[in-house]
Order: sequence, then C-alpha cells, then structure tokens
Amino acid sequence: MCGIAGILVTPEVMDPKLLEAIGQMTSSLRHRGPDGEGLWMDRDAGVALGHRRLAIVDLSRAGHQPMRSATGRFVITFNGEIYNFRDLRRELEGAGHQFRGTGDTEVLLCAIEMWGLEHALRRCAGMFAFALWDLKTRTLHLARDRMGKKPLYVALAGRALVFASELKAIRCFPLFSPELNLDAAGSMLSKGWVPDHTCIWQNAFKLPPGSVLSVKPTDLAGTSSAASLSRRVEHWWSLAEVAAKGREGPIAGSDDDLTNELDGLLRLAVRERMISDVPLGSFLSGGIDSSTVVALMQAQSRSPVRTFTIAFAEGGFDESCYAAQVARHLGTDHTELRLSPDAARDVIPELPRIWDEPFADESQIPTLLVARLARQHVTVALTGDGGDECFAGYGRHFMANRLKRQQSLPLAVRRTMALGLGLLARAAREDILGRLPLTANVRHMLRSDRLNRFAGLLGARHEDELYQRLVTSPTASLTRHDQPASVDSSPKLDGLLSRLLYDDMAGYLPGDILVKLDRSTMANGLEGRCPLLDHRVVEFAWRLPSDAKVRNHRGKWILRNLLRRYLPEQLIDRPKQGFDVPVAAWLRGRLRNWAADLLADIRRDGDDVLDSAKVDGCWRDHMRGQDRSRELWSALMFQAWRNEARQTPATIPSRELDMAGV
Repeated sequence: MCGIAGILVTPEVMDPKLLEAIGQMTSSLRHRGPDGEGLWMDRDAGVALGHRRLAIVDLSRAGHQPMRSATGRFVITFNGEIYNFRDLRRELEGAGHQFRGTGDTEVLLCAIEMWGLEHALRRCAGMFAFALWDLKTRTLHLARDRMGKKPLYVALAGRALVFASELKAIRCFPLFSPELNLDAAGSMLSKGWVPDHTCIWQNAFKLPPGSVLSVKPTDLAGTSSAASLSRRVEHWWSLAEVAAKGREGPIAGSDDDLTNELDGLLRLAVRERMISDVPLGSFLSGGIDSSTVVALMQAQSRSPVRTFTIAFAEGGFDESCYAAQVARHLGTDHTELRLSPDAARDVIPELPRIWDEPFADESQIPTLLVARLARQHVTVALTGDGGDECFAGYGRHFMANRLKRQQSLPLAVRRTMALGLGLLARAAREDILGRLPLTANVRHMLRSDRLNRFAGLLGARHEDELYQRLVTSPTASLTRHDQPASVDSSPKLDGLLSRLLYDDMAGYLPGDILVKLDRSTMANGLEGRCPLLDHRVVEFAWRLPSDAKVRNHRGKWILRNLLRRYLPEQLIDRPKQGFDVPVAAWLRGRLRNWAADLLADIRRDGDDVLDSAKVDGCWRDHMRGQDRSRELWSALMFQAWRNEARQTPATIPSRELDMAGV
C-alpha cells in the first residue's frame, strides 16, 4: 500500500519547472508510504511519476518504485496489492521470464509486457490504482481496481494532467486552481459524502472503478476540461455487467452446496490476503462480517491472529464485549482499547485534513481510532468491509421485502399506519429515550428519524416510488442551491432487493465505505485488506438467489450459515448495530462550543453554499431535543473541511530528483 502521484505536460506548454512539482506532490503523501520515496522523470516526454512506499511484500531494494520493466519499455508507480501474484509469477516463470525480486509490482509489469494491459488486469485479483508510462508509444495509462478500493484523482490544470492518491497532492501542483464544485458540495450535504462519480473541486474527477484512462501528451492540446478528459475512460470490468449477468441465471444448489462454495471462495480470498512480509492482524467488531474474516484467518493460521477492537463505552454504543467473546472462542491474540469520550472527540479536528474531501460519516471516528490502535502492533489489517453490500446487511435490504408485502394493503390503510408512526416519532425524543431502560438496539430503532423514515416508506404508491424513497436521503436540505438530479445508471434488474444492492455497491461502497477505510488506514501507515470484496466473491454474490441473502426477515443469511461452522449460535444471532457514535448527545454537550464556532463561520461565509438561516433553525431544533444530528454533522463537517481547504498547502523544500532509469 502506497501513495502515488504524477504529471503529464503537453509539449506546447512544456516547462521543465512544472515537472519539478512532482517532489512536493509526492512528499505530501508521506503518511501513505512512510518507508521511502521514489521519483522518476522524462523531461523530453513531459512526464514525471512519484511514489511513497509502505513496504509490505519484498522489503528489499528490489521493491523500490517507480519501477521499470525488464525490457525497459514500461515504468510504473503502483498503489495496492495483487493478491494472486504468486500464481501469476509461476505461470510467467514457466514461460521463461526471470524476476529480480519477490514482490507483486514486478509480476504485474511482466504480465503487462506478456499479455497486454487489459488482459493482465483481468488476470489480477487485487486492489490497486496505478500509473503506467509506455516509453515506446509515449502513452500514460491510469488504472483502478474493480471495486474502487484504492483512490485515484485526476485533474486538468492548464494543459497539464496531474493525478494522485489524494487531492492534497494535486493541490501542490502550481497550475491547479481549487474551485468548489457546487453540485458535489450539495451531494455531500445530502448524503454525508461526495459520490465517487464526482469531485469537490471543479476540473478534477476520480477514475471510476474497473477502468483505464490512456492519454498521450499530444492529446492534452485538444482537451479543455476534466469532463472531456473523463470521456476517454474505458472500462475493463463492469459491475453493471456482473449484476445483469448474475440475475439472468441464479446458481442452483442446496443451502449446503451454496455455503460450501462460499466457504471455499472466502478461504482463498482470506488466505491470499494473509501473504505479507510484515506483521498482520484484523479489525474485529464482533459482527457477522469481521467475525467471518477472523474465523477464516484463524482456521488457516498456525499462530493466534492479532485482532483489534475499540471499546466505545458511552450511552449504550459499546459492542466490545461481543468482539471479546468471538476472540476468546477463536483463540485470537486480542487487543481492546477502551476510549474515554474526550479521547474520541479529540480526533475530530484532524478529520478534514485526513479526508481531503468533506466527509460526514461519523463512523469515521472509531474507524480511524481502531486503525491507529492496530498500527501500533501490525502493518496490515484485514477487515469485514463489503459484507453488507454483497449479502444484504442493511436495514433497507430486509425492510424492502417487508414493505413490498405491505404494498398489497390499501393505500388509505398504509397512510393511516404512517400517520401513527409519525406521531410516535414526535414522542420519541432523544432525551426521553436516553432515560429509558432500553437496549442500544431498541433505542436506535425508536429514534425519531428512523420512525419518520419508515412512515414515509409506507406511503409509497407503488414499487418504483418505494425504491426511490428508499434510495433518497431523508435529511432536509440546508443549502441555498437545488440538489443535483440523481442519474439512474443502474442496469435493468428484477426485484427491489437487487436494485438496492446495486445502488449500494456502485454508490455507497466506493463513495463512503471504502473512502472511510482508505483514509483511516493510510493516515496511520496501515494497509487495510477486504476479503469480502474479492471480485470472485462479488461475482458469486450476484449469482445467488435472493433468499440466500434475505431470509426470515434477516439479511446475510448465507454468511450467517457459513459462520455457524466456526462460532456458536449465541455469538451470531444478535441485532446489527454497527459503528454508532453518540453525535447527537455530543453536539448538545462537549462539542457545543466547537459547533458554535463553525456555525459562526457558516454565517460569515455569506450563504454561498449553506443557508445559514436553515442551519441555525436546525441547530435550535436540536438544542430543544429534536434529533437533527445527521443534517448538522454534515453541515459542520463541510464547514470544517472548508476552513481547512482555505489554508495554502504546506510548502515542502525542493530537492534533486531521483532520476531512476532516465
């Protein structure tokens, strides 16, 4: 896992000094790769590549990047891991190729030389974002993995193309002008995150998952915007095609047959992700997904697996006891960090700098903290991310089946039910719920926003309207601009569940979940690996019949069935909670002064993005006991990010470039 950056300049405006910015761009990514830095430049061609290294496999000099291929034709700067590189290496050695080192990047370069770029990508199982310079054709190829696990930002600055793992590196390029994208800002304030198909800065975009962008310096002369540049992107793997193909013919077989096949796929995915030349462990929340990953790790390990949990003991939000029970049963070497509320809140000022784009999923706080804890002991951590999206783990997934049955009731009856739920929601104030002797799960279910949401769903007139209400954010708009119209680019899928799963996997997963994991781990120089998002597992999940995912009003049926082979039922059959954070209470308590300062900044900015009157009204409602924490957290995190973004990127002293290979 590493950080990459690069510059491609059109010959018409070639200025050697522009390429010198690669040093500062690369150094800004030091946190992603604390083990070393490499720079490569071809001034005549107008290209420069940078690399920050987090050494995981092949710790020797042979793993140094940017790396040149054996024939000298290609140079690569690579971020990620090719998990099946040993199998590919054996095949390439059988064809007569020899290798200098033992790492995966050299194998990838050899595979590209032998099979071509697209075929090599299809043969790889991994997570990655990389830049490949072809010295023969003078072409820059940018590529990203199938699921979008690793980020790659691309921007047009003058007549230069610049790219990097994070936006902070692009901002170091002297010609880049950071102008706010109002549509992206509106999406963030509605969702809590910037969708993967857009970017918070104008004239920048994220390379889509499963795609390649190929550009020659001469191509930039006729390219006027990042939008026109993005139209050159081609897909080498398509989630839409996988989803459509999977729904054409679900796998036939008994429950045991399906569970056996999943067991084999996940064992392979976990085993490949346990290859490491540095210490390795896993996050463990005690939920279905992380418990499955840890169980399969321990089943294939000769020694106790290192596991890590954050004990977040405040207001019924602590799940660490479940993680401890799972660890005890599996025999892992378990580390638990019990955090005080102050310790958790202390990281909030760091969040805008770490995330680079505004981000308001409050579970970023415990994710960042568990990554920080794990990094004290290991350099690689496996996680359970992706289980909800692959196997239907969110409430909307199994709620969809319930609501679909209720669609048979007369509309008048459903609207009466919705009215009753709305009255209950107004009574279910957070301060009252906090005093009642309820479990955290019941209290979560009775939150007014959840009751109002369910009431709104009951009033849907037909399945298409129900789908739209399920995928639309229920939060009120606090902006002065209309929200950008959503574009439904999903394939034609049968059934409400399939449509929801596709939206989550194509939108929420790369836009929120994987961004949260990447920034949290990389901020600490930790590599996060996700076995449940192995492309073979994803493709298998799309071929499963729906009742292998949702059965008896519960999601992830097949994953639960698999986990029963490793854990007793009492450690499996419990309500889903997730990484909940008591933001609502914090805003009324110890975060009140922090929020008040940001509210003053919102008023000062003159309503160009946020409507300060609406935000103030939302704040007053929250102080009176109505839970408006979701809208407020998005607005406050946007303003905190904006304050951070106004600061000039740190100036890093220039130095002589490492002219490796040129």
